[in-house]
Amino acid sequence: MASVGRASAMLASGTLVSRLLGFAKAWLLVQAIGAISFAANAYGTATIVPNTVYAIIAQGILNAILVPQIVRASVNPDGGRAYINKLVTLGIVVFAAVAVVATFLSPVLVRLYGLRGGQAELATSFAYWSLPQIFFLGLYTLLGEVLNARKSFGPFTWAPVVNNIVAIVMLAVFIVSFGAFGSGNAHSTWTPGMIALLAGGATLGVAVQALILFVFWRRVGLRFRFDFGWRGVNLGSAGRAAGWTFGMLIVSQLAGLVETNVANSAGEAYAGSFVMSNAWLIFMLPHGIIAVSIVTAFYTRMAEHAHRGSVAEFRDDFSRAARSIMFLIVLSSVVLIVIAYPVARVFTSSYQAMGNVLIAYLIGLVPFSLVFMAQRAFYSLGNTRTPFFFTVAQSIVIVVGVLACFAVPADLRAAAVALVVSLASVVQAVLAFALLRRRTGGVDGRRIVSGLWRFLVAGLAALIAGAGFLVILGGVEPGSFPVSGPIPAIVASLVVGVVMLIVYVGFLAILRSSDLEAAVEPVLNRLPARSSTHR
Repeated sequence: MASVGRASAMLASGTLVSRLLGFAKAWLLVQAIGAISFAANAYGTATIVPNTVYAIIAQGILNAILVPQIVRASVNPDGGRAYINKLVTLGIVVFAAVAVVATFLSPVLVRLYGLRGGQAELATSFAYWSLPQIFFLGLYTLLGEVLNARKSFGPFTWAPVVNNIVAIVMLAVFIVSFGAFGSGNAHSTWTPGMIALLAGGATLGVAVQALILFVFWRRVGLRFRFDFGWRGVNLGSAGRAAGWTFGMLIVSQLAGLVETNVANSAGEAYAGSFVMSNAWLIFMLPHGIIAVSIVTAFYTRMAEHAHRGSVAEFRDDFSRAARSIMFLIVLSSVVLIVIAYPVARVFTSSYQAMGNVLIAYLIGLVPFSLVFMAQRAFYSLGNTRTPFFFTVAQSIVIVVGVLACFAVPADLRAAAVALVVSLASVVQAVLAFALLRRRTGGVDGRRIVSGLWRFLVAGLAALIAGAGFLVILGGVEPGSFPVSGPIPAIVASLVVGVVMLIVYVGFLAILRSSDLEAAVEPVLNRLPARSSTHR
């Protein structure tokens, strides 16, 4: 378990640096095009397109099949090297073809997301530069998952740091060269050079992020060579596993298409796709640092246990990972809910609109992370069929709920859409855990539930304390200290966050949480007095 802990910590540190730089990149982007503006929704929609197509073609499928397939192929005499080269060659061909076709279809894809007129034209211009990201995002995931399967976790986690640095430099050049553009700009004010620098700079960062991973292959004993001999290496089983995941992603992306259309229907004067993407960036910070890091470290182990048929070890790893995630994610969600307005103020003076969307998303942070854990558990069992069904249930809830949001006033519509997504995550989490319990004969539910109720009670106490302290600092009305500017907002967020951390840990100690003891034991053992006692 010590190796898993070290891997999780290393992954978390890389994710933290990447996310912090991602915040800097997002902040610069808001300064360049505004948070609620003509250009903001155009750019936000254009960047949704490559991520949507990439998610359908690559992300989930690769995550679902690569690690288990490579673990199984590692027993081959060559350690799975031939299989890996064939798989990567196939991936490169597919990603390149999809990127070329998607780029050619940019006008059609953009109009699917509800933009019209000059805003759709500007979004299409951005998309021509953004859609090639599909190839590089796919390549990054493909190369990174191979490294993860070989238990080399660092490069995959730290490569986005390079991406963010490149993007920050390009955004800084854009602002210096062309200045900031607010809500009044039209399509005609955007020159080809401006569009190329803004959207092309983002694509350059993604390309560097992907290509740099080739450097680390030799460290795990691999050397890539194109191999088009795809027969005879059991790629058929990978394709069958991918089929269900492909269907799952199609369903979820169709639900996302409905979300974006409803959010964009509010108009350029209100929060839309760009505000939602920035709120999602903040939402994903604790998920990426905590849940993704923990699950990635446990994923290969669970796949190995599943391959050997070690159900007890598989169940124990799942329980440990789930409780570790909940311990930190519950705290993260309540802290961010309390400081949502100050955090939004760091980005934009339209902090109330963005803060409302962020709070609505954060309500679903805990179930969202637990669903991620359950999905990977099914994938490690070689089961991609079951996640399809509980994702269909989530998507049905999203589509029905989001369509009802047309009745919500324009200034709250984006927040209402985000709230529906959160409620759907709750439904999905309940189904996922019930189905996993049936598949494995149990998921150590008693210990998981025992930990969860303690985390929720401690989280509620921390939320009340944090909200009270935020009021003491002046509240969140316009002009009050916590939202008077980016620097005061950061200061207020840090102060409130520290107060909530103390209350959360204190209540877990009062409730005698075994998960708290397990978390602090390694720290206590490093203290001089504790170390001398153990001697």
